[in-house]
Amino acid sequence: MNNIAIQGLQWDAKSSFQQGPAKAPALIRKVLYNDAMNLYSENGISIEHKAITDKGDFKISDYFDIEKITREHLKTNNKILSLGGDHSVTFPIVKAYHDKYPKLDILHIDAHADLYHQYEGDPYSHACPFARIMENGFAVKLVQVGIRTLNPHQAAQAKKYGVEIHEMRNLDVDAIPKFENPLYISLDMDGFDPAFAPGVSHHEPGGLTSRQVINLIQGIKTEVVGADIVEYNPDRDFQDMTAYLAAKMMKELLGKMI
Repeated sequence: MNNIAIQGLQWDAKSSFQQGPAKAPALIRKVLYNDAMNLYSENGISIEHKAITDKGDFKISDYFDIEKITREHLKTNNKILSLGGDHSVTFPIVKAYHDKYPKLDILHIDAHADLYHQYEGDPYSHACPFARIMENGFAVKLVQVGIRTLNPHQAAQAKKYGVEIHEMRNLDVDAIPKFENPLYISLDMDGFDPAFAPGVSHHEPGGLTSRQVINLIQGIKTEVVGADIVEYNPDRDFQDMTAYLAAKMMKELLGKMI
């Protein structure tokens, strides 16, 4: 049986616009366990499952501690779901995964490609994690869905690293490829249209619906070995709308991972 760890990452020091995602893990759990929701994913699996262990939240003071924490949890668990933080957390997580899963595919759902070589002088900014992942060879295939802010630099980076981008302007969900290797899913909450997820730092209209993302995840046929839910900013939320959506996605991702 797969052992799955949940880790909350209280980190947003590499947010370029405004901070807040460090507060996300506690808010996601708060709505997940309130009386308005049950703990079943749509495939009928309860996340109150003996395979799942919640390791709690970790207040991060050093960016590189994220890799250490993830490695520690991978020693006793096959899979990890990470909650919270800005998108810079994905690089150290995937770096930790590389020893255990040397051939890893990544599905990245986001408004932004996050492929900058460096952003505002920081190569580890939340705008850069997938450049770091690809230049280090930590992913065999990177597929990005929902992108709607592609500029020339990031387009050049995508070409350099062989990234497959499915932009919103001509999105064909049926054209998203099948994955062959163990799959890691990185879900940035601003991949959703702001109408569904107002609680993000970067509002980018014209995004994915909650149903599109759920269907995309449910349709995956290969094994999902890890995932993160990032960039939820409680300071920007409206009546916990985004917290509820993040909790819903948490259930669907765990249901798929089990």
